[in-house]
Parts: sequence; C-alpha cells; structure tokens
Amino acid sequence: MATHNDLGKKGEDIAIEYLLKKGHHIIARNYRHEKAEVDIISSHQATIIFTEVKARSTDRYGYPEEAVNAKKKEKLREAMDHYLTENDIKEESRFDIISIVINKSGTEVHHIEDAFYH
Repeated sequence: MATHNDLGKKGEDIAIEYLLKKGHHIIARNYRHEKAEVDIISSHQATIIFTEVKARSTDRYGYPEEAVNAKKKEKLREAMDHYLTENDIKEESRFDIISIVINKSGTEVHHIEDAFYH
C-alpha cells in the first residue's frame, strides 16, 4: 500500500483531474501561508475556490472529510484570506473539500462545495 504522503499526492492528482473535468481553471497547488497549506486553488464561474483534499485507503475509521476539524479550518481560512489580500482578489470565494477513498475496490470521490457552511 502507498505511504501516507504518496496517498495524499495521488488524492490531489485525482482531485485536480476531477476539477478540470468540471470546468475549473487551476490557479495554484499547495499554496502555503505560515503553517497552513491549501491543496488546490481554482476558479470556476467567477468564483475563487480553495480546496482541501483528504484521501484515505478506507473509511473504516470515519470519512476523510471528518479530518478537517475546527483548528484546521481556522488555519485554512487564514491562508485563504492571505491569498485573497496578497493578490488583491475581489471575486466571490468559497472553501470546498474533496474527500477520496482509494482502495482495491476502486476510487470514490465526494465533493463538498462550500464545506465550511454545511
């Protein structure tokens, strides 16, 4: 089985492919601000979308998106705010989560749009 980092990279690659098929334009990957990292920044229909990707080999211990806790959300918001300010972006923005389970049975992708408000 792939190591944790390999699985994360594979998950991000799957998420990029998924977003491109949905018509997103990829702006940045692995954007860092201080201790936070946003996996994917894209634009779609005049909205800037910040996406956290969570990949697991099983959902036995919970769904991947459940790993995005309040502390993680706070760090991601800080990175998002910094990116928008740094680049003087005024367009609408939101935060999504793409949850991916990759195992012998196949790959399951779950896209949660505007995830911080669900």
